Amino acid sequence: MKKRISKALAAAGVASRRACEQLIFEGRVQLNGETVLEPFTLVDLEKDRLTVDGKVIHREEKKVYYLLNKPAGYVCTTLRTSPKRKLVLDILAHLPYRLFTIGRLDKETTGLLLLTNDGHFANRVIHPSANVQKEYVAKTFQEISPEHLKKISKGGWVEGAFVKPHSVKKVRRGTLKIVVGEGKKREIRHLLENAGLKVEQLCRIRIGHLTLGGLPEGAFRELSQEEIEVLQGTRKRAVS
Repeated sequence: MKKRISKALAAAGVASRRACEQLIFEGRVQLNGETVLEPFTLVDLEKDRLTVDGKVIHREEKKVYYLLNKPAGYVCTTLRTSPKRKLVLDILAHLPYRLFTIGRLDKETTGLLLLTNDGHFANRVIHPSANVQKEYVAKTFQEISPEHLKKISKGGWVEGAFVKPHSVKKVRRGTLKIVVGEGKKREIRHLLENAGLKVEQLCRIRIGHLTLGGLPEGAFRELSQEEIEVLQGTRKRAVS
């Protein structure tokens, strides 16, 4: 059966549909030896030869979903620009799946990160309409004042868009918790730096209803079926 090439790539676990479209626009996708630049091009994975960066894409595989406590020093990309570059995917490299991260954390940010091979699921989770909140704990080099909190709460411009946190709360002298909606690249760091705070450590502790719990740094676990359904909005969270 023929599918749009962006949908076929997402279903095969290459990336979210949006990220697959970007791969196409970058000229990294070939169909039967020809570079494809249009995500609406139709493809049949049973008959056509589809490749990304020269790697053949096969039929859909079993869908899997993981929660990882990301350590510092790892990057959320599939491209290794040097032998010393540590990828988040290295941590799960022993698994027999083509995984990618749902959204990103920058190299030095630690904490909760989701990985999957289900592009449609990833697209639902990261789409702004899903309104999936992300909560972070930030430690700063300075003491946090009421003025800092007010400025952060007012929001600011990140990647050409105005963003405003859902909540900002001081926890200790130099520690605060901040909850945001749509995650922009380095959004938390930008908001704190705009308020005059220098970030010492940054950790994401929650995505939607999912938390790190007692998961050690560098460890991961599979999501339960209930967690998957709640996150994608097809099931309400059970109240204990």
